[in-house]
Amino acid sequence: MLDLPKTENQILSVSTFRELVDTAFHGVVNALCWSRQLNGDFAEIAGKIEQSGNITVIDEEALLELPLSEAGNLAREIILEDLKLLREYGASPVLNLINYYEKDENNPLFPTDVYSYHVDRSPIPTDTFLCTYYGASSDVLPNSQAEQKILVPEIREELKKHYHGNEEGFESYLTEHFYDLHYRAKPDAQPISLGIGNMWRLAVDHPESKVLPCVHRAPVEKLGESRLLLIC
Repeated sequence: MLDLPKTENQILSVSTFRELVDTAFHGVVNALCWSRQLNGDFAEIAGKIEQSGNITVIDEEALLELPLSEAGNLAREIILEDLKLLREYGASPVLNLINYYEKDENNPLFPTDVYSYHVDRSPIPTDTFLCTYYGASSDVLPNSQAEQKILVPEIREELKKHYHGNEEGFESYLTEHFYDLHYRAKPDAQPISLGIGNMWRLAVDHPESKVLPCVHRAPVEKLGESRLLLIC
């Protein structure tokens, strides 16, 4: 099972895919984890994918064509089953091999890329699902240990200096540039690793949500090691 800090209760561990999709977010619970120890050689799959750019999308046909060992084939069957489960649920999973994400390095205020703690937003009810099979894994930051950057006084003042419209449009400016989605860790915060092989369901900021969205970020990739990630 997932080893969680005893003081943190926003993450709920489940033991089946059905529990993962059927359990409602409630109270402070905004992250569900189907905790798993997977067998198979996922590194072999990552090593045999023909890469195209910094992020390679792997379709099922390409996955099935890979010549794999017995352990590699076991890993492939697990991925195929995960894709099937999510599609039957109504999600649109994508399998990616990631060398790195594009970084928002030219923003004069603060980066708004996925390496920054952020929440996901959608105009319709939805959740974020993800599973890292190989490579560095993402982490979540308990909401109690995070603060929205646009509410930090000194950051907010800097944002206003770069905003050239009227006062009434400032909040819209923050949303349009995705500044409101980003957070920073409070002192002594303890991020929680999503781990390898676990399938996660994270709460998203949408109009019908009854819980806070889950704060998370992508990891900085290890040198020479791609990430094999399922996400939707």
